[in-house]
Amino acid sequence: MNGHPWVFAGEVQELLPAEENGKTVLLRDSRKHILGSGIYNEQSKIVWRRYSWEKTAFSMSFIREALSKAVARRADDECRRLVWSESDSLPGLVVDQFGKVLVIQALTFAIDMRLPAIATHLQELTGAEVVVFRNDASVRKLEGLETYVSTFEDKKLEPFEVTIGGIRYKLDLLEGQKTGFYLDQREQHALVASYASGRTVLDAFCNQGAFALQCAKAGAESVLGIDSSDTAIQAAQENANANELTVEFKQANVFDFFTENRDSNFDLVVLDPPPFARTQGQVDGALKGYKEINLRAMKSLNKGGILATYTCSQAISQELFKQMLADAASDARRSVRILETTYQAKDHPVLLNMPESGYLHGYILQLD
Repeated sequence: MNGHPWVFAGEVQELLPAEENGKTVLLRDSRKHILGSGIYNEQSKIVWRRYSWEKTAFSMSFIREALSKAVARRADDECRRLVWSESDSLPGLVVDQFGKVLVIQALTFAIDMRLPAIATHLQELTGAEVVVFRNDASVRKLEGLETYVSTFEDKKLEPFEVTIGGIRYKLDLLEGQKTGFYLDQREQHALVASYASGRTVLDAFCNQGAFALQCAKAGAESVLGIDSSDTAIQAAQENANANELTVEFKQANVFDFFTENRDSNFDLVVLDPPPFARTQGQVDGALKGYKEINLRAMKSLNKGGILATYTCSQAISQELFKQMLADAASDARRSVRILETTYQAKDHPVLLNMPESGYLHGYILQLD
């Protein structure tokens, strides 16, 4: 195990019956030494997920204490991640806060069966008025769970505005992607914007336009945001209008955009694509995709230009990503310096023995 909190079905001598699903199970090695307490689900490939090294029941008393500790570890921001699964000793529970609204994802059987009690305690901790269950992630099916989106106690929720990093966004938490906003990148939005003043900026895979809007606010000479989703482009344009910021948004495939605009040049390019590899078996193909898009971006940058490039593919390690960038720089015949090594936001803590919890990383580079 090497301290990793997961055990797969093929790694145990025997599986327990279905009535143990969602319950506390002690794991022992071949010498009968206890390796911790975990939640069990024989329907999942990951049959056991540790939440404690001690002999401790996954009771509501334990969960309430873990939730309280998780909230206490976070900065008191209007919008923040409150709970990040195993990193907060609550495997399969993801919670984001947007003002008076909480968005909860239950990704394991054990969390799902305790969801009403968890939602109630989180409201008590935070004073939230509405809880959204975004239980539409496909990974739930691997746990034998149904997918759905609803609100706790059927409370009504209309789209509303929040302020993140000084920018107002209109969020539709029942229809938007994942939990409504990519909070894991909000520190990067500000960091990249610190390089934007006076520069021509391209925000590729712009989604709701966060990088583009922050760069425009920071005094960029011009900003172009592109995304393949028409819905995302419309939302980004509405956000720009609401903040009285001048940004041009276009619907386009990013790969095609670089091909069709190979004579265009920029001073700053942001590449923040969706995951190209969700499993180890997809890594080789993903690396080819990452190399191609980064190569095209490097060729489009003026001398002294900045490339902010990221991967949120769990299967792509930082070293693999760095080597891919080195190969792309060689093919582009550009000298490239690392200005910043970047990670997900601090309220998405990385568990040392669980590489999967550190899924988002990247680099800010300068090209000669």
